[in-house]
Amino acid sequence: MTRRTTIAGRYELDPTSRRRGGMGEVWFGYDKRLDRPIAIKFIRIDRLSDGRADDELTRRFVRESRITARMNHPGVPVVYDCGTHEDKLYLVMQQIEGCSVSDLIAEVEPLPVPWAAAIAAQVCSVLAAAHANSLVHRDLKPSNLMICPDGSVKVLDFGVAAALTPDATKITATGTAIGTPEYMAPEQALSGTTSPQSDLYSLGVVLDEMLTGRNQFSAPTPLASMRRHLDAPPTPPRKRRPDVPEELERLVLWLLEKTPDRRPPDAATVYDHLVGFCRELPPLPGFVDQSRRSPARMYTSVLPPLAASGRSAVETPPPPRPVPPRSRTAEPTTPTPSIGRTDIELAMQEAKDLKGEARFSQAAEVLARVVEPATRAFGAHDAGVIDLRIEYADVLFLGGDYRRAAPEFRRLAEDLAEREGPDDSLVLRFRLMEANCHAAAGETSLALTQLTGLLEDEKRYGVDEDRILELRRQIGLLQLGSGDRAGAARTFRELLPDLERRSGPDNPNLHRVKEILDGLEGEG
Repeated sequence: MTRRTTIAGRYELDPTSRRRGGMGEVWFGYDKRLDRPIAIKFIRIDRLSDGRADDELTRRFVRESRITARMNHPGVPVVYDCGTHEDKLYLVMQQIEGCSVSDLIAEVEPLPVPWAAAIAAQVCSVLAAAHANSLVHRDLKPSNLMICPDGSVKVLDFGVAAALTPDATKITATGTAIGTPEYMAPEQALSGTTSPQSDLYSLGVVLDEMLTGRNQFSAPTPLASMRRHLDAPPTPPRKRRPDVPEELERLVLWLLEKTPDRRPPDAATVYDHLVGFCRELPPLPGFVDQSRRSPARMYTSVLPPLAASGRSAVETPPPPRPVPPRSRTAEPTTPTPSIGRTDIELAMQEAKDLKGEARFSQAAEVLARVVEPATRAFGAHDAGVIDLRIEYADVLFLGGDYRRAAPEFRRLAEDLAEREGPDDSLVLRFRLMEANCHAAAGETSLALTQLTGLLEDEKRYGVDEDRILELRRQIGLLQLGSGDRAGAARTFRELLPDLERRSGPDNPNLHRVKEILDGLEGEG
């Protein structure tokens, strides 16, 4: 880009600021409309075989950008805008002052243990917020972490890897590994499946590298790095740096467990184990200005003491006692709101318009205001109310709000099964969508249980074979993601001849299943 290049009529780029990255390039610039510095990340749009731009990638990018923009965490740069320019996607963000943790590791050797713990603990705070919103980073590494002059840490590139993952509305990717091989969790390297535990594994690789000065999984080729994650037992940090505390070493090895279910249950648990090592931070001249007062620390230091994981030390109050029913003569304090068919239609139309603009979160808010009163007024089994509830569950899912979407799909499946029977196509679809939600939220065991039950029922009901084959493939990928390689190998081995018979030898899914199966059998 040349001097004075302006994007979208407002973002003026600094021609000397271009920085290349793994997924694109970053420029610094200025927002002329709001008179503030900004950073813009550009990602080149893939072209289809006929030369057209991949519109689906653009839609995924906008969706993930919006999810990231809702995080509202001080450890994540604020997202201001997103769009397309020429043949590239762009994301406009807060400009961050500081240096990457990869540069810090290269310059400060060895990195003081308290600083390694403090950086990792701050990343845990960000991951806890992200995972609570069903957002997995997928590409956590030192170059995606920035340490600022006040010692705070920013996590970069949230949502970018998710946007580049094909078929983002399914339980798993199609087996394409998105991320950086040196930092990939085994399940991510093998099948492309990710969960919150995948981020925790990557954090373990980063923490080990901060403590020892090098990534023990690096290899001459990306494939060799991925094989090390799959097969090589991690070397304990104290064998390479004896002054690492034993408890911190145990935490690193816990994070680096090959099977997701054997890793820490969540980021808050990891944070609790790290905070004890963050006391008495030594100077980091050239990186952290310890003479500078941090407004953020000033702001939070006045709060009363909190428990280590950020949970309040005060016990959670018990739920309120149920209010006894009023007598018939008593006047209600708040009249039950009335709602008509026209109100439902207006809400549905407004939500449809917002959905068309990919404003899923706002569409969900519009529908949420009418779902409950409509259900009370017309009943849960009313056809119009069912349509309203379906739209509500769908926009929650599309907006990435999987924890709220899951019970909506479950209740829809239950109510429709009562009305139409358990073999109704919508009932089966909503059962699948509930499993999708649990898988996307990292609740792998629950998702697998639900999918296995769904598969048995679909076989019994005589559902279309293509759908059954796809469900079997997804179960295999999810088994891989959970670390059950033997189960995945069995699933794929049984699937392979059926898939080839049904789709022929040129089906892309068939080739990917063969590749995964070859890798699994090669381990034995």
